[in-house]
Amino acid sequence: MTDFQSADPLHGVTLEKILTALVERHGWEHLGLHIDIRCFNMNPSIKSSLTFLRKTPWARKKVENLYLWTCLEKD
Repeated sequence: MTDFQSADPLHGVTLEKILTALVERHGWEHLGLHIDIRCFNMNPSIKSSLTFLRKTPWARKKVENLYLWTCLEKD
């Protein structure tokens, strides 16, 4: 039996974990400048941002890409 590892670098990483890590590293202001969406720029919160990102694939993809870029930057 062989172990299978997903080639997807986001496999097993929740959207909440991604967003929390980005906010801790960059803050809401930077996120709002980099990804211009209302939930990052007006009264931002994890909860409201997760609600929006779960319903908006293009915005979620931008957040995931920024997370991947940030992770690669650390290495």
